[in-house]
Amino acid sequence: MQSITVPSVFVTKAPYTTHHCDLYALVGWSSLHIRRQTHWLQIIYKSLLGKGQPYLSSLVTIATPTRSTGSSRYISLVILKANTSFGRLSFQFSAANDWNELQKSLKLETYFSLTNFKHQLSEQLTDSFKPNLPFCFLDNDWFCSKVVVTTPEGDTVNFPCYHWISGNERLVFREATGQYGLPQIMKVDSASDLPAEVRFSFTKDFEFEFTAFENWKEDTFFGYQLLNGLNPMMIHRCSKLPENFPVTEDMVKASLFGKNLEAEIQKGNIFLVDYKRLHGVTANVIHGKQHFLAAPLCLLYMTPEDKLIPIAIQLKQEPGDDNPIFLPTDSEYDWLLAKIFVRNADFVEHELNFHLLRTHLLAEVFAVSTLRNLPMVHPLYKLLISHFRYTLQINTLARQTLISENGVITKNASVGGPGMMEFLKKAVASLTYSSLCIPEDIIARGLESIPNFFYKEDGLKLWDIVHRFVQKVIGHYYTCDSDVQKDSELQNWIKDIFFNGFLAETSTGIPQSFSSVTELVKFLTMLIFTVSVQHAAVSNGQFDFGGWMPNFPISLQQPLPTTKGQCTESTMLKTFPDINTTVNGMVALGNGYQDHFSEKTPLELIHKNQDELKIYNFEIQGRNVSLPLSYTYLNPNNVENSVAL
Repeated sequence: MQSITVPSVFVTKAPYTTHHCDLYALVGWSSLHIRRQTHWLQIIYKSLLGKGQPYLSSLVTIATPTRSTGSSRYISLVILKANTSFGRLSFQFSAANDWNELQKSLKLETYFSLTNFKHQLSEQLTDSFKPNLPFCFLDNDWFCSKVVVTTPEGDTVNFPCYHWISGNERLVFREATGQYGLPQIMKVDSASDLPAEVRFSFTKDFEFEFTAFENWKEDTFFGYQLLNGLNPMMIHRCSKLPENFPVTEDMVKASLFGKNLEAEIQKGNIFLVDYKRLHGVTANVIHGKQHFLAAPLCLLYMTPEDKLIPIAIQLKQEPGDDNPIFLPTDSEYDWLLAKIFVRNADFVEHELNFHLLRTHLLAEVFAVSTLRNLPMVHPLYKLLISHFRYTLQINTLARQTLISENGVITKNASVGGPGMMEFLKKAVASLTYSSLCIPEDIIARGLESIPNFFYKEDGLKLWDIVHRFVQKVIGHYYTCDSDVQKDSELQNWIKDIFFNGFLAETSTGIPQSFSSVTELVKFLTMLIFTVSVQHAAVSNGQFDFGGWMPNFPISLQQPLPTTKGQCTESTMLKTFPDINTTVNGMVALGNGYQDHFSEKTPLELIHKNQDELKIYNFEIQGRNVSLPLSYTYLNPNNVENSVAL
């Protein structure tokens, strides 16, 4: 980023009749004639290079070459439309003549860079005049963070920009209103079609780390992943067995070490994951071969040693003779295959629901509304914009590479093809405001006291840190509820989110407007948490847990087993996808705010917030020392500020 400091120059004690050229001389500027001459010569040269604006380049016409070999080495110009008022204002009559004379003196027989031309031009016109070129003649795109103007009294005034600037763009900076927004609908066929300020400016590198290779078959590792793996969002405490999951005491007696199932349910030691959203979803045909999807239910038990283990799996939602309940006491491969179908179902929920929909696509809803409705100087814009870094770029890439007609999931996942949209519709229907707020979500799932749940432990702590920071920053700008109610830009922002992002579905619980500071603080906390902390929780471990295909299969190509005792190692291997199916920079949480705030109080709050995150970072590192498998995904240093991965 670049900051531009523009000194203000004032002339005092000059008579009001002073000619403007004399005023230029008093402050050391060249005359207006020289400045105009410099500009039109630069425009002509840009036009010859094909870099000029069409409405100006159309005024530059190459004259018919003469028969003189001496003059044919140069490009003679005429201004055909100089008799029009626009032509006169643009170049005047002398522009072509000035150009024809200039190129001879510069020996301009071949094209060279515009920068070199500007340098030679400044020397040619006058030794005393070194042109102070305006922004519109910069050669390359560049990122301007803000313009800082120093007044004669020594005060500074900030004009935010935070946009990529191209060489032919006229800029208007205002201190109180935003100058850029997004249209209601953008047609974006590729990431290069996006505005430059929302695209990547570098190529991200990925680190690969595998933790599942040696443990994927183990029941304890299976249970661990439902708490601290890629998808800690499915598990909930089981207060009553579902009617469509007829597990009996005898089935699980051995897994409960002789204890009573109902008693363990009442003690809060029994948990359930239910993939009912996959019921009835059409499975994909991959490379001409039918693949298969399960909609399983899985019962789990928290042992006296505080280890979560699966104790019963049913692969379809409707019980029946062709839908057995698999148990740890079954044959090795019967039980292992049942767990594999659960892991495939978890892949679908993770990739399409909790990762794509609930972080990436929600981040896009928030980002678009922010860019569309909030001026750059609005406190919410300053607070949120760093959390939307590369959001539109990464989502455009996801549409192209993952869920497009030829995307990886469309072509290679069991849920690809028509099933993908069938599932996403169900996922959208299940989306609620409360489920996006981790304190409410943990309570709703009955997981307040479950041990070794590090996603909950770290997530709640980071929610609290974000909430206190947001509360103090918002409190600095909104001192009472009426301030919130009267902010029309803020109200338009949330209205846009509700109507265009959540399609005006009141069942989601998303507010249509804000009536209090408390409501605003909660929503902003949820937003920041979703695009940073929550995204990190469901994204950072993708290669740790998903890099080993059997632990997180993208698709399965054998039908669900309908009886026990038939599965072998060969059956299991044939169920896995073919190899041609499987082969297909960072800003940490709490950073980025300081680039947009300039007021003393918010800057102090930012530094305090960063200190809190550093302290918790060390606390997590200390805790992880004693863990057999460290949970690092919500270490603040590992939490990206946005969904940029």
